[in-house]
Amino acid sequence: MININYFDADIKSAIIPDIPAPPDGGETASSLEPTRISENSRQRATLADLAVELAAHSAGFRRSLPEGMLTALADLVRVINCYYSNLIEGHDTHPIDIECALKNDYSTNTQKRNLQLEAKAHITIQQWIDAGNLRGRAASAEGICDIHQRFGALLPDDLLWVDDPDTGERLQVIPGKLRQRHVRVGQHIPASPGACRAFWIISSALTALSAKRKPSSPPPRITGYFGYTRSWMVMAAWRG
Repeated sequence: MININYFDADIKSAIIPDIPAPPDGGETASSLEPTRISENSRQRATLADLAVELAAHSAGFRRSLPEGMLTALADLVRVINCYYSNLIEGHDTHPIDIECALKNDYSTNTQKRNLQLEAKAHITIQQWIDAGNLRGRAASAEGICDIHQRFGALLPDDLLWVDDPDTGERLQVIPGKLRQRHVRVGQHIPASPGACRAFWIISSALTALSAKRKPSSPPPRITGYFGYTRSWMVMAAWRG
């Protein structure tokens, strides 16, 4: 795990969020890493070879497509990603309804319209990310809060209120703010706010390290984080 004291004071002040320490469930920050194949797995070498082969075929397929088709496929993948991402959280918005929302054709049913607006917001933020607006800060607290704020700003007010399933308390979600309490998303129990904060500190430290490194000091031992960071972390934040 990275030693935060490796960094200068100015870097530490930039990467440690200036907020009170939130409730911590005792998880390690590494619990938020993408799943990896253990080093002693008998299948590690075979799977690694298959991954390289898949990446090569994928790159070749991409090069074979004309630019216009790439754009159309990217739009299609955003819709499908939006559909499954929201479905995981219990929001079933059919791809046809998502396509209608992208054309500003909304249902007269309020609940269905709200889900269409949520889907459109989801895709809008995906496009914003794909344009490179999160480059270098994708897993930082500042980057996550930026996504959260932009996404929440596009949602209808009805989706910015949640009910605590245990107490019945009605809570307002503030776009751009890190959650300070434990939450539940459908049947899913996201990591505690304290573990998320630790993850963001370490991820931000990696970014700071690439920009400014002490040449006289050995590089810190860093647990790898940069794989596919699922948007549920953001969604869990705004739902709680």
